[in-house]
Amino acid sequence: MVANYPLMSSENADSPSSAARSERHSNAGQQVITVDEHDRDEGLANRLDAHTGDGQRHRAFTALVFDGAGRILLGQRAAGKRLWGTCWDGTVASHPIQGQSQVEATEQRLEEELGVTPDQYDDLRVTDRFEYKAHWENKGLEWEVCAVLKVTLEDTTLDPDTEEIEGLLWVDYELLQENPKWYRQLTLCPWFEIAMRRDRNGNAIDDGGVGMER
Repeated sequence: MVANYPLMSSENADSPSSAARSERHSNAGQQVITVDEHDRDEGLANRLDAHTGDGQRHRAFTALVFDGAGRILLGQRAAGKRLWGTCWDGTVASHPIQGQSQVEATEQRLEEELGVTPDQYDDLRVTDRFEYKAHWENKGLEWEVCAVLKVTLEDTTLDPDTEEIEGLLWVDYELLQENPKWYRQLTLCPWFEIAMRRDRNGNAIDDGGVGMER
């Protein structure tokens, strides 16, 4: 059983085939890696198809970026994103491509979205992995086996791509975990909320297993 977070009804979500026909979107030209419940490769799927209709379980990651003071960098997803636009993530999230490790994929996204290069950190590592499912409005869903990576920036210089991230906010991580009501004006992405809760509760799995969110 996986976590299922329907933010709004998904009953009228387009089927994968109709979505691919009716919506001209950059995701339609990309692929994601489909996986089983143990994060073992099963094949490739069109990215738009994997996020519409019933969805397809696929591999993903979210990276939590910290500074030396223990603050986490929250990034506001651009309004033009198909799913969870304007919501706040901690910090970047995406999908590795075939043949790419989670660390390699995260290094790429950190540089593309934030202008952060590997010489600004030296501790990027996978700290957890879990499966979840969440719907967004009537536009689609995420059904992912999501790896969580953490990194601490020694140099916090940022050069964000505003087509990906429209806002940035450094937040005390412990305060955010212990007092989420103080930040309720920020709508957080579901995968980030799960990652943060698992981290706080000591449920993170760093041995290659997959946590099942119930």
